[in-house]
Amino acid sequence: MNSDGHATWVLHDGHAGNRRQAVALADALGLAWRECVLQPRLPARWFAPRRLAGAAASFGSDFAIALHARTPTLVIGCGRQAALATRFAHDAGAQAVQILDPRISTHHWDLVIAPEHDGLAGDNVITLAGSLHPVDAKWLQRARDQFPALGLLPGPRTAVLLGGPTRAVRFDRSAFEVMMTKLEYWLAREGGSLLICGSRRTPPEVRALTRERYSAGPGIVWMDATDGENPYPGVLAWADRIVVSPDSVNMISEACATSVPVYVAEPGRATGRVRGFLDDLLRRSRVRAQEHEPKAFMGEPLIEAARVTSVVRERLSRR
Repeated sequence: MNSDGHATWVLHDGHAGNRRQAVALADALGLAWRECVLQPRLPARWFAPRRLAGAAASFGSDFAIALHARTPTLVIGCGRQAALATRFAHDAGAQAVQILDPRISTHHWDLVIAPEHDGLAGDNVITLAGSLHPVDAKWLQRARDQFPALGLLPGPRTAVLLGGPTRAVRFDRSAFEVMMTKLEYWLAREGGSLLICGSRRTPPEVRALTRERYSAGPGIVWMDATDGENPYPGVLAWADRIVVSPDSVNMISEACATSVPVYVAEPGRATGRVRGFLDDLLRRSRVRAQEHEPKAFMGEPLIEAARVTSVVRERLSRR
């Protein structure tokens, strides 16, 4: 890594969800930024963001040299690995914004941005419902322009967003079967099309079944890069309604930034903080549990990025 003159660095561990949040904030702030994908060494990878003996070498010599050759004005990190790197940058004189609960005292950063369901509080903590992302009305219009063919599919167009199993949510083949059985009933009753997108965590078995059963249409199936260009932005933009698996806060947050109804497949499968997030959305009536009978409802876009960006800009200007 080199500093190459950028005053803002975006740091993450390569996980798509962490990158998306950090980039979304940097873009919303209107900053030119340099991206750094972190590959911490052991034992830092296990214990980040705690600083153990020898922690200064956690990310290799290139990171340390770049940091001290031209310390950035601002670093934005997302995830536990990035929290150690933003902590180093803060100690070197940069303003540091950490996204997601670092699981240690927040005083090591200028600002910490965390979802409400984490229950984090503090003078330098900014909370939001769900996660940071770029989805808003302008983003959706660009997506419609980029993927016009999706708008020609028969309606109602039902977007189907598939995640995968996590420690907090058991989304496996049985959960997939329940979800798709209900969707097939919707399709048989109302017609229309399915716009199905998988993710990195979607199990291979589920990917194979989805391609086998639904590639013939009506609609589209995208499971990974072997299926061509990822149509995910267009899927969100052209959907008349969205059904999403209960495991991904990021996917659910982005679905809820649209103006269409969002249904969560078996939200009761979720546990812990993810369950708290879903319960909050259910209370707000922004999502409903997927049921056998489709029941339409109004969807009010849940967009937090503009508010969070404004608060970040104001707080940093005071430091």
